[in-house]
This record gives sequence, C-alpha cells and structure tokens, in this order.
Amino acid sequence: MEIKVHGNHTQVTDDIRDLVLQKLGHAERLFEGKVGLTDVELSEESNPRMAADKFRVEITAPVAGNIVRVQAASHDQHVAVDTAVEKFERKLRRLKERIIDRSRSGANKRLNQTPGGAETEEETPEMASIVRSKQFTMKPMSPEEAALQLEMLDHSFFFFLNAVTDSHAVLYRRRDGQLGLIESV
Repeated sequence: MEIKVHGNHTQVTDDIRDLVLQKLGHAERLFEGKVGLTDVELSEESNPRMAADKFRVEITAPVAGNIVRVQAASHDQHVAVDTAVEKFERKLRRLKERIIDRSRSGANKRLNQTPGGAETEEETPEMASIVRSKQFTMKPMSPEEAALQLEMLDHSFFFFLNAVTDSHAVLYRRRDGQLGLIESV
C-alpha cells in the first residue's frame, strides 16, 4: 500500500507520519494488494471556537474498485489519527464482508472494477455559481453497489449509471436515514 501523508494549514511531524504509516499498515491486511494510493490529509483549525475539533484527519483510498473515505476530528492530533484509522478499518471490514456476501449469493457478479471519482460536497452561496467541476468514468452498477459506494464515500448522494435499467440515477440519503433513488426515464 502506498500512503501519501500531507498537511493542510499544519506541519506533519515525523512522529505523526510514522504513526499514520504504522496504523494504516495494519489496516492493509484486510485487502492485501487491493488498496491503491491512500491519501491522508491532516489539517489544523485555527479558530478558537473549534478547540474541541482542532485537528482533522481525512483518509481516502481506492479499495477493490470502491473509494473509501473517512474523516475524524479531535482536540489532539494523535486521537484524531487513531479515530480516523479505526473508522477506516471498520469501513474496510464492512466492504470486505459485503463483497464476500455478494460473491457467495451469486446474485450480481458485475462489480465496478475501476475506481470512479469521489464527489465533493460544497456549500453553495446565495448567488449560485459553479466553483468546481469534476469528471470521472462512470461504470454501470446496480443500486446495491451504488449504496455501497455512497456509504464508503460518506456522502449524501451518489450519481451512477444503473446497470439494471441502463439509465442514469442518483442515490441519496434521506433525513430519516433511509436511501432514495431518482432515475431518469
């Protein structure tokens, strides 16, 4: 597993870098050889009102054709790293269990093999303007696979090409915690 550790508004010390490399090395054992370039971003909030969540850690990695993204924040940088790595391992375990369950059931063998792109959520100002544009390869997938991607990315929506209906669709998280599906006709 190749790991890229960098800081945003903070310097990454060798102590923290070694901690991240060591802990993520343990996480790799779940998907031996199937974890791509893992991006670890450490940031520090300078706002005194955010003292409880001063340090933030975000981990993003393509794993077995899926993109897994987690983030954690804490008052201490070591605690933030520990929490983020624990969340990352938990998501990797869940992903592996779902892949194994899917292969055992034999229901849908067509997995999305190439990592797509991670969408980003951005707050829109009153006068909406396009501030960022992103393109990614869209592979056909079932709504179940899209739900897995939505969970792995930890976003509120996921745009995909439905392999069942051959139409574009959006899977989104509802306020009640359930999932909604919007399809084009």
